[in-house]
Amino acid sequence: MKFFTRSWYEEMQVRGFMVFPETEQDWLEDVAWHAAEGISFEDRAKEFVDFRKAYLLKYLPEYFHASIHDGTIKSAYPAPEYLEQARQWCSEYEARMKVLSEEYYRGYLSIKDNLPVKAVQLVENSLHDARVISYALPAEDVVEMILDCSGAFHYQCDIRLRFTGVSGLNLPEQLENQYWLYNEIYAVEQGFELGVLLDAPLSELRIIAQDVAIEMHGEPA
Repeated sequence: MKFFTRSWYEEMQVRGFMVFPETEQDWLEDVAWHAAEGISFEDRAKEFVDFRKAYLLKYLPEYFHASIHDGTIKSAYPAPEYLEQARQWCSEYEARMKVLSEEYYRGYLSIKDNLPVKAVQLVENSLHDARVISYALPAEDVVEMILDCSGAFHYQCDIRLRFTGVSGLNLPEQLENQYWLYNEIYAVEQGFELGVLLDAPLSELRIIAQDVAIEMHGEPA
């Protein structure tokens, strides 16, 4: 993966974490809801911090590190300066991601006409959140994958991907039950190179092939 890498995905999770209510009143209403449900707001906030702690320390400026280490980064409504620092980081992050996405998309458009029709369909009909059920290597230059797309953006049924003319393959240690997150594609001599970012655990799949077939199995859910 050249654009949508593990680091890219990790930082995206940090951006999602750094969302605060618009007003202190919104914050207090959230705290009150937790109390009414018998949930400790502070304990839950610290659990969220612990879950993302490594990413938060890796991608956020040192300004935030003390509140990450003691678990208070989201346990109280932030002071104006703190909130401004968070918003500034988020704004800079979004600007960087916009440049990166536009660079990839320009590159994709420049090679789209050189890609097999089904390869274009594969990347434009997003498989985000599809689950890999199984894979097989029925021949030296063939890779097959069965995906459960019931929770994905397209198909909403099982599909089979059959890559043919495979000349390059890099599989993660565990592929079954991985979730298809994001992909990127490039034109190569006599075919394409597909990179896929997978989750649970976070890993990457790379296939160089001449063509791909997409076969639907069953009815959409």
